[in-house]
Amino acid sequence: MELVMRAALWLALALLAGTVLAQEHRPLRPATAAEQRARAAVVIADYRYDDLLWENDRIAFRIYGRALERAEPPSSSGIDAWGKRVRWPFMDRQLRTGDQHRDQGEGLDFYNVGTGRGVGGLGIWYDNKLWTSRNYVRPHIRRSGADVADFSVDYEPWPVDTVRTVRETRRFTLPAGSNFTRMTSTIAASDGGELIVAIGISKRPVQGGQVGAIDRDETAARMSWWGPADGAKGRMAAAVIVDPASFAGFAQDADNHLILVRVRSGRPFVYYSGAAWDGGGDFATRDAWNSYVDAQRPDFGP
Repeated sequence: MELVMRAALWLALALLAGTVLAQEHRPLRPATAAEQRARAAVVIADYRYDDLLWENDRIAFRIYGRALERAEPPSSSGIDAWGKRVRWPFMDRQLRTGDQHRDQGEGLDFYNVGTGRGVGGLGIWYDNKLWTSRNYVRPHIRRSGADVADFSVDYEPWPVDTVRTVRETRRFTLPAGSNFTRMTSTIAASDGGELIVAIGISKRPVQGGQVGAIDRDETAARMSWWGPADGAKGRMAAAVIVDPASFAGFAQDADNHLILVRVRSGRPFVYYSGAAWDGGGDFATRDAWNSYVDAQRPDFGP
């Protein structure tokens, strides 16, 4: 009798585990006709530690909330990028499946930010070291669709060695038809002094240690990365463009390729952060991506 009861208990636990697994990995819900007409969206995924998702008809991005720091350490204030092949929003529906890392027909998340800056995250460059914030707080969605994703967040004060603390407010604007998010950042330092801000692209090694190829252009003040092949998932690409008038050089650390800009405390500055996936139908080669980056003529006005 005891063996029968134990067998029944194990069966019940197995069935429960199977039910939970089925709930965690749901199929991707097809987009409705109305959803397919949208060309941009911003969503705060309160069901997934407050991930903040934004995308347009070409590319998709994510930043992380403070709740993730406790749930999945180490977390990062870097910027994640997702590959997408459809021209309508898919991130929220994909994330709700519990299986965002698998290509379910519309795209997938396979770019690993880790502790790096991802695609255009920033920090303060001081004493040849990058000093970075914790994850975002106080999101404010300004506009979600139909043709632009526009929002702002804060990054609470963080230390730069022992010499100062800084805090940041950043606005993110991604219009339809572009692979680049326009970033308007205002960083205030406790001492009011000039800052060197480092904006990064993660080196992101894949199996075998490959980290892709980086191209730097001092004259145009931009850098472009073509990632290594990640098995059948393909390649991600990224680029950062800054104002040549404030460009201060290039650098790197163990995790990131960095482009440096001079910034005045409390004064907003603009830069552009872009990404692409070779499975998305727009950029199949490094040359195609670099040509697109080179053709950008960004506006650095306030």
